[in-house]
Amino acid sequence: MSQVLTLWRRATGVPVVGASLGKRAFSFAFSQKAPYFRTVRPRFVEIAPHRAELVVPKRRGVHNHLGTVHAIALCNGLEAAMGALAEATIPADERWIPQGMEVRYTAKATSDIVCTAETDPADWDGDDPHVPVRVRGVRDDGATVVEGVIHLHVTPRR
Repeated sequence: MSQVLTLWRRATGVPVVGASLGKRAFSFAFSQKAPYFRTVRPRFVEIAPHRAELVVPKRRGVHNHLGTVHAIALCNGLEAAMGALAEATIPADERWIPQGMEVRYTAKATSDIVCTAETDPADWDGDDPHVPVRVRGVRDDGATVVEGVIHLHVTPRR
């Protein structure tokens, strides 16, 4: 099991700490490991093989000129979710690196945004080193504000 998944399960499974505080502690630790993610202050909700979900809070620090969550902040949230999914999913003898991101902005991001990343088990099987990760961001009212694919390149560890 990956370090990210182990830490997630420990942080959210300690009865004394509680799942809510454990999620906040994990989110803080994740952002320390990849400092750029601190800019959106991700709050992880779920991490499991083939799925990760987090919330990007709508706050002044991520606003654009319209007062909505900036497009690049949305991408940052999607990439953080993808990274957690990749770490929780990838076999121990392999490594990954993002190769590109294709996104469409479909509505204004006028609330906190739930960023989700998903793959299918078959995406990680076989000889093809390319793994597509489906990503999307959803407003509080259920409207999708951004959706797309992050392309990973998966290779054996050396």
